[in-house]
Amino acid sequence: MTRPSVLVCDDEPNLRELIRVSLGPGWAVHEASDGEEALTLARSLEPDLVVLDLMMPRLNGLEVLSKLKADPGLERTRVLVVTAQPASEAEAREHGADGVIVKPFAPEELAELAATLVTRT
Repeated sequence: MTRPSVLVCDDEPNLRELIRVSLGPGWAVHEASDGEEALTLARSLEPDLVVLDLMMPRLNGLEVLSKLKADPGLERTRVLVVTAQPASEAEAREHGADGVIVKPFAPEELAELAATLVTRT
């Protein structure tokens, strides 16, 4: 069985590592450190899930989210938004986020939500 692939997009290396460890060895994890890199990698990798921080350089998370959902090759890709601002949840969902998790979060919570999103039909 093929491991699901996830693109983790965050400008903070420590948070990218926390997400990688939280997901565990059952995932093929790729990383991007800014919005432009996230779009480029998403288009080439076509991951099962994108874990996307809202506050990033070059393109913010909402801009990346809108572009992902508007791209015919990626519109069905599940996107889990990570935010430090609970008030951003509604806006992220309006832009097409499939899930939202607020920092700080429990690693188990992230892993469960990610697994649920990729198995949802």
